[in-house]
Amino acid sequence: MKNKKIIVLAGGYSNEREVSLNTGKEVFKVLKKNYNAIIIDPKRDIISRIRKFKPDIVFNALHGRYGEDGYIQAILEKEKIKYTHSGVLSSSIAIDKNLSKKIFIKNKILTPRSLKININKNLRKKNLLNRVHKYLKFPVVLKPLNEGSSVGVYITQKKNFFLNLSRLKGYNEILIEKYIPGREIQAAIMGNKKLGAIELIPKRKFYDYKAKYNKSAKTKHIMPANISKKNYSFVNNIAYNAHKLLKCRGVTRSDFRFYKNKFYLLELNTQPGMTSLSLVPEIAKFNNIEFSDLINWLINDASLNK
Repeated sequence: MKNKKIIVLAGGYSNEREVSLNTGKEVFKVLKKNYNAIIIDPKRDIISRIRKFKPDIVFNALHGRYGEDGYIQAILEKEKIKYTHSGVLSSSIAIDKNLSKKIFIKNKILTPRSLKININKNLRKKNLLNRVHKYLKFPVVLKPLNEGSSVGVYITQKKNFFLNLSRLKGYNEILIEKYIPGREIQAAIMGNKKLGAIELIPKRKFYDYKAKYNKSAKTKHIMPANISKKNYSFVNNIAYNAHKLLKCRGVTRSDFRFYKNKFYLLELNTQPGMTSLSLVPEIAKFNNIEFSDLINWLINDASLNK
């Protein structure tokens, strides 16, 4: 296998750059043992660098925009290089929280009600506030349409709605979502296998960026999630159905809120992290799938025309 050439793409331009670099580092440790592997941080000359190395497979360790939204996938499709995880269309749909919600709703998967707005248009504050109050009720969650890792997410009441909205001026489209209290449950899918569901108990206000990636946040992980067998099976089935609905490949992680015995699907992640604190490797390990086995499985699952 040393003759097989693999590029690990890590870093990139998104707000999740540091997480991606950590994912890439962990993945590279595994791949360098069995393959001729290198890490590339995508820059302007990414295509020429890929062509120069002539990889058999690209392991996509990028997170967020340009890595998780179909952009890099389209480049690799054009170059006819096999790559890991989901394809162009699945990636672009999954990262668009509004579009994926529409698909979930159409297929009777429960998800919080939401409104999409263009933040840079001249919004009439009173009209917007009335609309949000009438359709969603406060508190609400403000989030960019196409970010991951809880980047730019604010739980907000009526009194600080416009203050938090102003913090998202750098984005064009914003999703305003009904806040669902309750428990954080996340479920992972690996190909056709339901890996399982984990419960997270953050010490912070919610499972935000720091709670996900900083050990000092001391988020408690409960694997398997402490819910009934019936609910455990149910949430795994929802994650599996969402994975298949969006025609995803490789591994995905679906994020839920569990409230009043109902699961609300918040979003589906097509490029879940592979760091020391990441959930998919933890869930996989509970199923006796070691990290190296997970990475090698993803390499074997790499393909084109997804």
